[in-house]
Amino acid sequence: LAQGLPANFRRQGALRATDDAARLPTIAGPAVVLSGSASSATNGQVAAWLRAGRPAFRVDPLALARGEAVVEMALDAIGARPDATTLVYATTPPDEVRRVQAELGVARAGALIEEALSAIAARLRDRGTRRFVVAGGETSGAVIQALGLQALRIGRQIDPGVPETQSLGDATALAVVLKSGNFGGEDFFDKALRHLDGAVA
Repeated sequence: LAQGLPANFRRQGALRATDDAARLPTIAGPAVVLSGSASSATNGQVAAWLRAGRPAFRVDPLALARGEAVVEMALDAIGARPDATTLVYATTPPDEVRRVQAELGVARAGALIEEALSAIAARLRDRGTRRFVVAGGETSGAVIQALGLQALRIGRQIDPGVPETQSLGDATALAVVLKSGNFGGEDFFDKALRHLDGAVA
């Protein structure tokens, strides 16, 4: 019985023959890339973004520990380039990660970064940002919690293991890409943004 339902829906005009179940509607609005992962793959992705001269702001955990207004500075940097997508990142090479962890402790260093990136995400959402690309497992969890997202609709795969998603059950829909550390090629951030733009067939 169930096998005949799609054909019946198509005859009634309720389902197009070309429907792609994984294709999500495009959500318009500003985008941001947030990266807290220190993985090799994410370091390569951040480096590629910086080499291209794209807008970026580095979150320094030592500055956070000193009580500097890093979140406000990041928001100011993003606001200065409203026409572009900014990468906000705490991603650094392993030697730098070890140096920071030796000074702050592993748990505190991680907590400072996640708190800052999630606070930036929430403030940007309140200012109208509707599309978020997030790199890092812990970072993704912190950002999802800060945005108050309860459920996500899964869309097309961007790179193996990384789909585009959209929030469900929220008054204002958000487009979200969540990437664990060692996923994606060097062009992943650009590729994810193109997916969210609907530019990838």
